[in-house]
Amino acid sequence: MTLPEIAALLGLNLVLSLAAMAAAWAVAWRTGKSGLVDGVWPLVMLLMAGTTFLIVDGDPVRKALLLWLTGLWAVREAWRGLSPRLRLKADARYARVFENSTGLKTTAAAPLLLCFLPQGALGWLTALPAQLGQVEFAPTVGWLGWSGAVLAVAGMAAAALGDLRPQVFGGERVAAKGRIGSAWALWLKRPDYLGDLAVWWGLFLIAAETGPGRWSIAGPVFLTVALTHWAQRKTPAA
Repeated sequence: MTLPEIAALLGLNLVLSLAAMAAAWAVAWRTGKSGLVDGVWPLVMLLMAGTTFLIVDGDPVRKALLLWLTGLWAVREAWRGLSPRLRLKADARYARVFENSTGLKTTAAAPLLLCFLPQGALGWLTALPAQLGQVEFAPTVGWLGWSGAVLAVAGMAAAALGDLRPQVFGGERVAAKGRIGSAWALWLKRPDYLGDLAVWWGLFLIAAETGPGRWSIAGPVFLTVALTHWAQRKTPAA
C-alpha cells in the first residue's frame, strides 16, 4: 500500500473506533453502567483489526495471525468487562465521572469526552500493530513473527492467571501500607497487566517484519507507559 492509502486506512479505523465508543457511551448513559467502557474498548480494537483484514492485501498468514490473536485477546477482555460478575467492578474513575454528571444536562457529555472517546483514540493507538502489520504482502512470517505469536499466547495465559487473583479495581482491597511502590510489585499483583503487555509486544513482533509494521511500535510503547506508570499510581496494594 502507498503511504496515502495507509493514512486513509488508519483514518477510517480511527473514525470507526470513535463512532463505536460513542455508541457505547449512548448505551452506558441510558443504563448508567460505566463499566461498558472496559468491555467495549477491546472489541473496538478487534473491529479495527477485522476492518483492516478485509481491506488490505497483505501476507495472508500474517493477517490471520494478527486478526486471530487480537480476537482471542479482545474476547477475553470483553468478557471481563461485560460479564455480570465483573460489570459492577468497573474502574472507579469512570464511575465517578458518571456519578458527577448523572442528571445534569450541562455535563451529560462528560463520560463521552472524558472516558469513551479518549479510550477510542487510545485503543486505536494501542492496536497499531494489528493494523499496520497487515498492509504489506512481503515478507512472509519469519522467526521473529512466530516468536511474537508465542509471546502473545504466553501473555494470554498470564492474563488468564491474573483472572484467578482477587480483583482490585475500584479500591476493593486497600491495605494500610498504601499503594504499590514499584513496577515489579505491580506485576506480582497484576499478572494480567504483564499478560496484556506480552500480547501487544508479541503482536508488534509479528508486525515488525514489515516496513509499515515497524512504525506500530508506538502502540506497545504507549501501553507499557500506561501500565507501568499511570496504572501503578491508581492500583492499591493488597
